[in-house]
Amino acid sequence: MANSKYEYVKSFEVVDKILPNTWIVVRIDGRNFHRFSDENEFDKPNDVQALNLMNSCAVAVVEEFTDIIFSYGVSDEYSFVFKRTSQFYERRNSKILSTTVSLFTAYYVKKWKEFFPQKDMRLTPSFDGRVVILPSNVNLSHYLAWRQVDCHVNNQYNTCFWMLVLNKGKTKKEAQDILKGTETQDKNELLFQQFDINYSNLPAIFRKGSCVFKDKVEEIVKHTESGDPVKRLRKKVVVSHCDVIEDRFWKDHPWILDG
Repeated sequence: MANSKYEYVKSFEVVDKILPNTWIVVRIDGRNFHRFSDENEFDKPNDVQALNLMNSCAVAVVEEFTDIIFSYGVSDEYSFVFKRTSQFYERRNSKILSTTVSLFTAYYVKKWKEFFPQKDMRLTPSFDGRVVILPSNVNLSHYLAWRQVDCHVNNQYNTCFWMLVLNKGKTKKEAQDILKGTETQDKNELLFQQFDINYSNLPAIFRKGSCVFKDKVEEIVKHTESGDPVKRLRKKVVVSHCDVIEDRFWKDHPWILDG
């Protein structure tokens, strides 16, 4: 009831507005997903269907929250970038964070059967989240580059680890000992010499992660009387496994950082 004697408790709410004119990144991460992936028998080191499920959920979130201009995901993690001028929930940190995490989780449960039609979900999936505030375009591009470098490092290690365990019969402890202290080139040599695998030829979704953003896509909008298609460029949410570390991507897609 408005103007009741109890309304004073509103004064105890924490004011958590995010600074204006800054990039807002919500990064979600699977909670206890090592156990979740084991219980649901995900393929090692990468389960394509599990990654496609994550990407489908990210697409749904980007389509629903129009202030999200880019997102990047790898494994059980996704970062959603809200435009600098966003007034989503009046830039309240807690509102933006809780809504993004809860919507993504809801889609994960809803879409499970689309990607695992023969498998009932074991355990309840949950995600935690945090908000990262970035003041400049350079900071944002470096943040995304950091996540993609992390994707490469983790995927290369995990590929070596699981090849040793699954194909060479090593225990997890033995595989860890073999890989301890190795550099990128050492792991590349191990994969090539012992398993005839060229790391650079592995699917880009494993090595580079997934980018979800609105891109300019040519679509047929109608046909002429003679049956010829009429095409127009339209913005459409796409999933791409591209390199965001180099400047090339941002030069080819200037509208993302320009808003």
